[in-house]
This record gives sequence, structure tokens and C-alpha cells, in this order.
Amino acid sequence: MAKYGKWIGGGLGWALGGPIGALLGFIFGSMFDSMQSGEFEYKPTEKHPRTQIGDFSISLLILTAAVMKADGKVMRSELDYVKKFFVHNFGETETANKMLLLRELLKQDLDLKGISTQIKQFMAYPEKLQLLHYLFGISLADERANNQEINVIQQISVLIGISSVDFQSIKSMFIKDTDSVYRVLEISPNATDEEVKKAYRKMALKYHPDKVSHLGEDIQKAAKEKFQELNAAYSEIKKQRGIT
Repeated sequence: MAKYGKWIGGGLGWALGGPIGALLGFIFGSMFDSMQSGEFEYKPTEKHPRTQIGDFSISLLILTAAVMKADGKVMRSELDYVKKFFVHNFGETETANKMLLLRELLKQDLDLKGISTQIKQFMAYPEKLQLLHYLFGISLADERANNQEINVIQQISVLIGISSVDFQSIKSMFIKDTDSVYRVLEISPNATDEEVKKAYRKMALKYHPDKVSHLGEDIQKAAKEKFQELNAAYSEIKKQRGIT
């Protein structure tokens, strides 16, 4: 575990098995002799093992690679934007390791369906929402929406089991128009003031940062930013309607 933990950013649990484990075994097997030690054999001890920091981190890196490869080419500028995003969210040291691993992942043919199915099976719903939020942040780090990348993110969202309304909610935090503040709250612009308040309370529970606190300070920090986007949308609606 210690041999590869620094590259991933934490310990691994369910990601040691399935398509993700096979991909890791191939990559790390070419970097050092982990395969010979049996470190990539996962034997679950519980029916629904909790996601560890490493499970989340490697899932993010693999899906980031899938999104970056969406248009068939990876630009140097894209790597620079992703690096800046990681530095902002994870710090300099961890970013250096993540970028090395990301470059290896970009060389691979990724089994997106198999990997996403594994994430759907093991990752809790609030963790999936945070994963989706990260992917939009990475895709739009250059402040330009790439339709091919957005389509891949939507495909991932479906495959990992995120509802269409939750997908639209998070998408609207990044791609804004006149009605985006309402989509963030998963309501129609025709909703009553009382429905707006009720929707906000519901979404505040769904997006609360404490739901991913077990994944570490960095990921909880990003969850707080997502929560702030929710609050900003609610504040804008209240301002428009004169709700106190």
C-alpha cells in the first residue's frame, strides 16, 4: 500500500478490485513490482465497504482522463488548467503525484462503462455528486464549455446513477443562464415562494459538506464550495422575488 498510496492520495478499499483495480495493476505494475506482492487483490470484508480517500481520488483521476480524451486530443493548455484546479483543491505536493498518474491514465484505453458501474456499486450518492462537481470544475477550468466533454460527463453521470435533475442542478452551477439558479434548486421558475424555500432546505441537506467529511479536508473544502453555489442561487432567487 505504501508503494502507491502517495501517487493516489490515500488508502484504497473497493478500488483495488474490478475494472479500476485491473487498470491500476497495469499502470503500477509497469512502474514497480506491486503485482508480485498481491497488493492489488481486493477481498471485501463487508457488503457495502465505505469509500476511502484513495478510492475517491483514483475514481476522479480516471474520469478526468476520460473527460479530457472526449474530443480525441489532449492539449497542453488543458493539462495546465487541470494542474491549477488540482493545486487549488489538493495542494502542490499531491498535485505533482496526481499529474504523473493522470499522464499515465491518458495513455490508456479506458473501460468507461465498467469503471462507472464499479463506482455506481460502491460509492455513496453524496460522494458521486461531489465527483460530478469536480468533473464540471475541471472541464470548465478554462471557462469554456466543450460540448464533447459535457456529453461525456453526462454519460458518466448516467452510468454512475446520478438522477437527471441532480445532473442539471450541478451543471447549472457552472453553465449559467436566466433560469440556472432555479435548476440549481431543482425547481421551475414558476415555483411559489414557499416551494422555493422548501426546495432550498431539501438541497441544503443533499449538498451538506458533512456528507463527505470522511474523505478528508480537501474534498470537504470543495463540497463547501458546492454548498456556497447553492446558497448563491437561493440568494439570487430571494433577491429577484423580494423574499425575506
